[in-house]
Amino acid sequence: MTAAASHRSRLRLIVIQTLVFSLLATLGVRLYYLQVVSGERYQGKAASQSVREIVVQPQRGLIVDAMGRPLVTNRLTWVVSVDRTLIGRMSAADRAELLARTSDAIGVKVAKIEAKLLLCGDSGAVAGQCWNGSPYQPVPIAQDVKEGAALRILEQPEDFPGVVVDRQSVREYPSPYGINAAHVLGYLSPITKDELESAEDTGDSSVNGASVVGRAGVEKEYDEWLRGQPGYQQVAVDSKGRVRQDVSDLEAQPGDTLVTSIDAKVQRVVEEQLAAMIAKQRQTRDPVTKRNFEADSGAAVVLEAKTGRIVAMASQPTYDPSVWVGGITDKQLEHLYSEAAGTPLLARAFQGQFAPGSTWKPFMTVGALTHGYSPSTVLPCSSAVQIGNRAFHNHESAAYGPITFARALEVSCNTFFFQVGMHFWQTLGSDPDDADAKDPLVEQAERFGFGERTGVDLPGEASGRVADRKWKRKYYESMKGYYCGIAKKPQDTKTSDFVYKFAREFCVEGWKYKITDAANFAIGQGDTIVTPLQLARGYAAISNGGTLWEPRIGKAIVSPDGKVIREIEPKKERKLKIPASVLGYLDEALQGVASRGTMSWKLQGFPLDQVKIRAKTGSAEVYGKQSTGWVASYTKDYVVVMMMSQGGTGSGSTGEGIRAIWEALYGVDGDQVSSGKAAIPGVTPPAQLPTFSDDGSILPPARSEGE
Repeated sequence: MTAAASHRSRLRLIVIQTLVFSLLATLGVRLYYLQVVSGERYQGKAASQSVREIVVQPQRGLIVDAMGRPLVTNRLTWVVSVDRTLIGRMSAADRAELLARTSDAIGVKVAKIEAKLLLCGDSGAVAGQCWNGSPYQPVPIAQDVKEGAALRILEQPEDFPGVVVDRQSVREYPSPYGINAAHVLGYLSPITKDELESAEDTGDSSVNGASVVGRAGVEKEYDEWLRGQPGYQQVAVDSKGRVRQDVSDLEAQPGDTLVTSIDAKVQRVVEEQLAAMIAKQRQTRDPVTKRNFEADSGAAVVLEAKTGRIVAMASQPTYDPSVWVGGITDKQLEHLYSEAAGTPLLARAFQGQFAPGSTWKPFMTVGALTHGYSPSTVLPCSSAVQIGNRAFHNHESAAYGPITFARALEVSCNTFFFQVGMHFWQTLGSDPDDADAKDPLVEQAERFGFGERTGVDLPGEASGRVADRKWKRKYYESMKGYYCGIAKKPQDTKTSDFVYKFAREFCVEGWKYKITDAANFAIGQGDTIVTPLQLARGYAAISNGGTLWEPRIGKAIVSPDGKVIREIEPKKERKLKIPASVLGYLDEALQGVASRGTMSWKLQGFPLDQVKIRAKTGSAEVYGKQSTGWVASYTKDYVVVMMMSQGGTGSGSTGEGIRAIWEALYGVDGDQVSSGKAAIPGVTPPAQLPTFSDDGSILPPARSEGE
């Protein structure tokens, strides 16, 4: 090798050595930077990859009655969840094997587990089954898991990587005295994606993807108080998702307790009597149709007359509120909405709307006595009145001769009130096209709150309807296209003679408010409809001297440690300007209904001299159906209203139930009154709240519950 060649070889070696040393130096500097300069930061990042944040759901607040008896509580249940992040890193075969093993352990089909693991919004996700929460949070796939299955998963974590088992609280319904109260209490269901996004936009941290929220009843109305505040737990996990240690813990805050004005003892009586009256009428023959009454539904309300607080409220058909716990099936949900089943989800006490029939007449009496008529007015109670080309009859065509308003209420004379309604139509608005004509009867009905929501603290309340001239005009404008469409075509086999004839008449003059409309309005027939709660509130105003209250179920909010956060006071909507003499006259007349009128046969032997019941019965005719039966009654303490759809006459369908409720309220046994036997100690509801201990639990009432 020449000297030149040897020199070039050494030069190449030096270059290579220099390059290698440079690379090593660079690597050393980088290693120093990563381990020393940035070591703490990267160590933190590495640690964070092994930390999971678990949302700890709060225990929802209790719901209790006015005496502190629990109506809704919580119970602990085993819940199995799956970590989507971990199983997402598994091979398809390992994932399938894990889900199959989990399915076998908890008794839930693999397909159902996979449906629950899908994020809402993903392809194939089904609303109500998919996961609304964080994709990094374990997804609940089953609750009310048997303890044996839960312990098996806990004891064999190596066989169930990514499967989390813990105990959570769900709603429990103690049903004191066997009550149902489903429509009052309401139910819960998982939060929707839209609700969650809305909460995030407003900064509401009280809900998360795993939250359940109130959907009906007081569960919905007082949801923000009952739901509590979630907690957060950070845990360190290994590569298989197994928990190794707690990192940090922020405790969940339990929800507040809602004290209601419901009294469980009275609620029991109301529910039992409503169900019993319906069952009895279904075995009773309708003298008109010659078949048994359908008695398809009903409702009952008990109010405090002086405050508007709801003491008891029931609707039939009803449902078991616990059906929503753990998720409702499609079949169960279909049943709740089914018309064939009577639409059990409909709270008829404040959402059902029915013609009031003759229970409307006391309000018409007030309208008449404050606009020209007097207590001494006498009108003939004939068996029928000819209005246009049709004869309008009394019930069973009874006639009582010339009578006063008081006697007309006692015997429920339709023809008497027909004349009152026709008088105002003829003197103030005989032009059927005049939508602005005055009508004292309509105005009085609206002052009593009919045609508007009562403002009760329950969601979904119906407004009812006062079918006056303006309403009829609006109805015509909204429906003329439909009915004129029928009228302008030849009658087909699907259209009955009645519908075809009605459509033709409606198309020609459906907006006209005729004298027949005014006559029907005066007796609570025609297109006017009310809810049982509206009617009860109206009678409470008669009882208490003219104050219209917004009905209330909520009485107070109590914190988990037993402190009263907020007392929910009764709210006065307005004071009606009705002369005391008119209310006094009406009050005495309605006592006559109970003692010698249409309700007297159901109150024989009842101590009316000690418990002064005022009452009005009603039977509202409904086209194509049997009559709706009503009884509205009150004392100076309470209002009791019961109605039954397709039940026949008011006293005949519900009279015995009304009597039984009054007996329970005042402790009536035969013809004797014993306040010690009254459902509520002291006969009337206590003004004070139940007593709570320091931890928020309710102290036992002073009186024995066994009485």
